[in-house]
Amino acid sequence: MEKIKMTTPLVEMDGDEMTRVLWQQIKDELLLPYIDLKTEYYDLGLPEREKTRDQVTIDSAEATKKYGVAVKCATITPNAQRVEEYKLTEMWKSPNGTIRAILDGTVFRAPIMVKGISPVVKTWKEPITIARHAYGDVYKGTEYRVPGPGKAELVFTDESGKEQFRQTVYDFECAGVLQGQYNKDSSISSFARSCFQYAIDTKQDLWFATKDTISKKYDHTFKDIFQEIYDAEYKAKFEELGITYFYTLIDDAVARVVRSKGGFIWACKNYDGDVMSDMVSTAFGSLAMMTSVLVSPDGKYEYEAAHGTVTRHYYKYLKGEETSTNPVATLFAWSGALRKRGELDGNADLMTFADKLEAATIATIEGGVMTKDLVGLWEGETPAKGVTSLEFLRAIKANLEKSL
Repeated sequence: MEKIKMTTPLVEMDGDEMTRVLWQQIKDELLLPYIDLKTEYYDLGLPEREKTRDQVTIDSAEATKKYGVAVKCATITPNAQRVEEYKLTEMWKSPNGTIRAILDGTVFRAPIMVKGISPVVKTWKEPITIARHAYGDVYKGTEYRVPGPGKAELVFTDESGKEQFRQTVYDFECAGVLQGQYNKDSSISSFARSCFQYAIDTKQDLWFATKDTISKKYDHTFKDIFQEIYDAEYKAKFEELGITYFYTLIDDAVARVVRSKGGFIWACKNYDGDVMSDMVSTAFGSLAMMTSVLVSPDGKYEYEAAHGTVTRHYYKYLKGEETSTNPVATLFAWSGALRKRGELDGNADLMTFADKLEAATIATIEGGVMTKDLVGLWEGETPAKGVTSLEFLRAIKANLEKSL
């Protein structure tokens, strides 16, 4: 068949370790033979981030703002051990955090479901997408270990130097701990618009939950901003599409989610989203079967896998050993980006290819061929066969070529 043409490049962000190996295998086996692939390439591997003093990460985010769609491989966020291992001059920040900040985006994570791997929660029949507001709150909190008795106060001084607010947090009678956290109306508004826009794009209901009955200023501000933006900008479109926006308390949301059938977006504050995304991914089966897409309020998209660089498998790979690393989430990052690129460019062939690539992947697993991490979760009638990563990709290729 003639290769599918692309008119606008994708921003391609390469990564680290085992996922970098899978990245190239996916391109070689499943993309380059069928697509005249156009990408603007950025190497976000840790050596290149060190070489450019992380400028490459900033450049890749700016390119995403220019072209509108990016696909990203998993990357290392260095800790002290990685600084030593890679001989880094600095403990570089998380690339995901840097890109999120530049795009002002929200991360949406959803499980990839296949027949034969059932969610732990038996009522769940459709994916649940977690939208996490990855800004502020406890992650940017200021902490203090209180050494003994004394008064802790919350003080706000405006830009002119005038004190506007002072309130006692607690009169400590003994040692303890103290924490201050913040958020911004502008960031909350961006979060809300990203959530409403993604709900419209995917035609799914949107749930949002905080603890506004306890946090009558902090959490209530989230609730109010969401409602104001929904009423002013999105209500009519939601009603036209037959989808709903639903607000409730976070504890009520947890109870409702567990008893639901799924099929909606659950928007969460930063900490809630961090915890609930891991809960949902585990309950659906595997973090290796979770998609992740960063969406900006003005409609820029960056697709990636929800997992890390699979370091343990990479060390085995370096020794020349075969690995059975699950490439599905990384593969779906590519298919998601290609579909969105096709949608924005009016390229039906590219969108159809993305659909067929995903269908071939699902069909391969449902046919009993999978990486070894899925074998223990398998409940299908066909016996499960655990294969290496490359064997799995080639099995997908065989199914893909039948549909093409």
